Amino acid sequence: MAAYYVIVDVRIDNPDEYQKYMTGARPIAERFGGEYLVRGGNFQVVEGDYFQPRRLVMVRFPTKEAFESFYHSPEFQQVRQIRLPVSDMVMVGVEGYE
Repeated sequence: MAAYYVIVDVRIDNPDEYQKYMTGARPIAERFGGEYLVRGGNFQVVEGDYFQPRRLVMVRFPTKEAFESFYHSPEFQQVRQIRLPVSDMVMVGVEGYE
């Protein structure tokens, strides 16, 4: 099975509250095999003009099923409630190349 990558673009409206989300989400993702590959940092749009990311995050999960188990877990859904009122997020999942 191919790895599954989750790519996130997020605007953070309240950094202090969002930090609580980040602190809570990471260990939950790691329990489901998630590995953070990118978590913020400087980026450069190399080609094209329509992609204007705000803050990029990329997490690799061993499988799509592992990601879905993480995302739908009660633990993550509880932590997710911290994030919803303090940010705007787009999350995309994509299967990796085998």
